[in-house]
Amino acid sequence: MSRAVVIAGARTPFVRAFAEFVEMDAIALGVAAVQGLLDRTQVPWDQVDSIVWGGVILPSAAPNVGREIALDIGLPASVEAMTVTRACASGLQAITLAIAAIERGEADVVIAGGSDSTSNAELKLPQSFVHKVAPVAMSGKSGPADYFKLLGKISPRRDLIPRAPKIAERTTGEVMGESAEKMAGRNGVGRAEQDVLAARSHHRAAAAIESGRFDEEVVPVTPPSGKTVYRDTIVRGDTSVDKLAKLRPVFAKNGTLTAGNSSTLTDGGAAVLLMSEDKARELGFTPKAAFKSWSYVGVDPADQLLMGPAIAMPEALDKAGLSLDQIDVIDMHEAFAAQVLSILKMLESDAFARARLGRESAVGAVDPAKLNVHGGSVALGHPFGATGARMVMTMANELASTDSRTALLGICAAGGLGAAAVMESVD
Repeated sequence: MSRAVVIAGARTPFVRAFAEFVEMDAIALGVAAVQGLLDRTQVPWDQVDSIVWGGVILPSAAPNVGREIALDIGLPASVEAMTVTRACASGLQAITLAIAAIERGEADVVIAGGSDSTSNAELKLPQSFVHKVAPVAMSGKSGPADYFKLLGKISPRRDLIPRAPKIAERTTGEVMGESAEKMAGRNGVGRAEQDVLAARSHHRAAAAIESGRFDEEVVPVTPPSGKTVYRDTIVRGDTSVDKLAKLRPVFAKNGTLTAGNSSTLTDGGAAVLLMSEDKARELGFTPKAAFKSWSYVGVDPADQLLMGPAIAMPEALDKAGLSLDQIDVIDMHEAFAAQVLSILKMLESDAFARARLGRESAVGAVDPAKLNVHGGSVALGHPFGATGARMVMTMANELASTDSRTALLGICAAGGLGAAAVMESVD
């Protein structure tokens, strides 16, 4: 079995929804990321076996975004593709599926990643409209009289008013921010510490941009408007705890979550090039990192919706045969500062370890200096399907360019899901 390795990654700038990329859907954003990856690596197109793509807001007319990307770019027709969805962990799911395929010998070269365009979330008509109209519209026997009769059955209020997209749990009805607000209360996470984490995220992301650290990740994108976007646009390097403290709560009247310490709705795409180690050597590529383990878990959405990483991360460490203190860098998805801080408290808790992990002592404390060293989703934004791939490429570059040997990833996701992975440098 040949180990799968990370060769390179490329992503679009991450921009706020309904801004620069408003005219680009998930397919177009995916095309931009994959084309950028192909251009930068110059991997021979006839060597690419498949694309595995992650997405959440899938276009109803073409939900297999991965295949549409391959066709739009003009990759050989033999490049098969599939699209997977695991909410906010979709990008990581795509990558681990690709790794598994390579290590089973099913492929040698795979492009994996994800994209989402919140700007192009579709407005849905009520199903009552579909139930009334479809039998008439889809029948070859329907005539003018049938359509006139149909008009009398349609209620403008009940059948014609579209339902606005909402990031809410189907089982509980709560939007994610409401769940995170409750999580903050249960874990004793206050407003001040959330704002401290948010400010740090912005400062570190701004430093990464200014230093050129993200130059090998981000590819310029020119949307239909014609104005090229070169950098992530959400990051605010000049923010401060004092500025963040002035923002009002958005999910509860006396809450602690604000627009400043929560990730914003974002458009973007990210792609990662994966190969078997043997194929990488054959084609002359230098691997940056490999995966030692990964874990996907589920929790009750009515409990603490976003607590999944507190379970998935220890599981991934156990599978890798490592302890938390053996990890050099940690990258955790920042859906909300409150969620990250809650996870950190759970990892430090003996009681949590006994109740949820079946172990007697806590997993351990995370050194802030090791956590999200180049910022996180609060600063960079969170295109749902792309975040996992963004994290993988950032950590692969970190392992390849520094003395760090191991990295731990953690992602919370809608539906009470959690994901984690352990990456390692490649000698």
